Amino acid sequence: MTLARRAIAEELMDAADLAPETYAAVLRDLAQVNAITLAARPTLAFLDRIARQSRDLRILDVGYGDGDMLRRIAGWAKRRGVAIDLVGIDLNPRSEQVARADTPPDLPITYRTGDYADLAGEGWDVILSSLVAHHMTHDQLVAFLRFMDAQARQGWLVNDLHRHGFAYAGYPLLARVMRWHPIVRHDGRLSIARSYRPGEWPPILAEAGIAEARIARAFPFRLCVCKRR
Repeated sequence: MTLARRAIAEELMDAADLAPETYAAVLRDLAQVNAITLAARPTLAFLDRIARQSRDLRILDVGYGDGDMLRRIAGWAKRRGVAIDLVGIDLNPRSEQVARADTPPDLPITYRTGDYADLAGEGWDVILSSLVAHHMTHDQLVAFLRFMDAQARQGWLVNDLHRHGFAYAGYPLLARVMRWHPIVRHDGRLSIARSYRPGEWPPILAEAGIAEARIARAFPFRLCVCKRR
């Protein structure tokens, strides 16, 4: 597969008829992928900067999957002494079942199922997403960017993959060594092919009417887009 252009093939985990137990196994392996690839690091660094201005945050995470990012944020907030209200929204009801099962009940996290657009006007300080942008169509991504820019009072962050040849070539080896689920092996590589490169973001942001957003790479092979007020 050439990486000159984004792939548009659908990922196996997005299939509507995927068995619940398979979906749960995939989400849990993806949480391991995120841990090994330091997925939370750019998100927590962004929140560190936000917390310099505000120590009381209401945060929305769009597309939470297993809830691993929200759990990491809850731990970050406890260490930093930041008062926090964490809400996750995911279209797939099976995500809520898995995330609730994997989350200690004492954490300040609320999991919801539905469309993020229905949460407009709920007073979000920060809106986040991780590994979601590459799942969206172009029009969906533009609409999502507009939503975040309009609704996030302190700032927003898109934490996604970087379409890079080394990551695309190396991921299958990592997936085999870790013995991840076959769907995770397949979809992980496809996700890299579906993700963006730095030069592809400015016209998308311009179409969304967003100025002063920052586009930055994060090790290893993450590409983040963010804006702070």
